[in-house]
Amino acid sequence: MKRSDINALIRSATKCFESHGWTLPPQPRWDVTDFGLGCHRRYGLVLINLAEEREYCEKLMYACREMTTPAHTHAKKKEDIICRWGELKITLWKNKELTAGDVLSLKINGKTIEVRAGKAIILHAGERITLTPGIYHEFAPASEECIIGEVSTANDDLNDNFFVSPDIGRFPGVEEDEPALVKLVSDQ
Repeated sequence: MKRSDINALIRSATKCFESHGWTLPPQPRWDVTDFGLGCHRRYGLVLINLAEEREYCEKLMYACREMTTPAHTHAKKKEDIICRWGELKITLWKNKELTAGDVLSLKINGKTIEVRAGKAIILHAGERITLTPGIYHEFAPASEECIIGEVSTANDDLNDNFFVSPDIGRFPGVEEDEPALVKLVSDQ
């Protein structure tokens, strides 16, 4: 991923956060990824780690329409994905084969409901979905831009992200074509 593309996404995210009243903490920990697929406009996400504790974590994320976070699951992490602004489309499955039609029982806005695997759910601003370990999920904005929140148990990006596609990597390779706007989590 080109550093110029990373910088542009950080600028877009910052503008979106500011225009919708989201104040970032001092020295936020930025993470920008194309999931190693080389096409951030199709597969990409901007993340800010707000809290990284042993017991829990919180993230604020940004994506434009068409930027998809590919199907994945976690073995340990339980998480709430929250649409903070805009609309978020999320699709769920019970297994790595992404079998459609299975019935999943999960919480949306704190209420347990049954949903069909493979059928997209639209979350509107303020709505949340609770995902338990083993539920495969993929999400993307249904609006032009979307601010997404995540509150979860402890986060381990290196060892607890299991993507369906073996081609996916959690962090991108970076081509340094201009100076970095900020230091990324993956820049070490």
